[in-house]
Amino acid sequence: MRIIKDDLTGPEIRSLLETHFAGMLANSPEGSCHFLDFDGLNAPDVTFWSIWDEDALMGCGALKELTPVHGEIKSMRTHSDHLRKGAGAAMLTHIISKARERGYQRLSLETGSAEAFAPAIAMYQAHGFAFCPPFGDYVEDPHSHFMTLTL
Repeated sequence: MRIIKDDLTGPEIRSLLETHFAGMLANSPEGSCHFLDFDGLNAPDVTFWSIWDEDALMGCGALKELTPVHGEIKSMRTHSDHLRKGAGAAMLTHIISKARERGYQRLSLETGSAEAFAPAIAMYQAHGFAFCPPFGDYVEDPHSHFMTLTL
């Protein structure tokens, strides 16, 4: 597996992100979906990566700077053809490493509360993330779970 900084212009990544957006909207009400669209993922405070197995896109993930010491994980998604092959864990490990390199003291995320999000939540917990109150601009929402990791 190789992880690259991605400019979001390739057809494979655009298709995966469209699937990601649709999946978020299918499992949470629109007002409770907090995914970044293409413009948001291209913002200066966001770094976006894709993970590949040779020429096959396996997944993606992004890191958004909230403050100089606090980052947020965004757009973690594994391609359906590559589930349970370790791509999600590899991307999460990469993002945690980048957050540490940047000197962040905390790394947080928001994810859905529906059953479809259970595998992702289990992966985050396995990497040391714990549930926390809303952070940044988020507010309490029964359709959201908030998690954080002290670095």
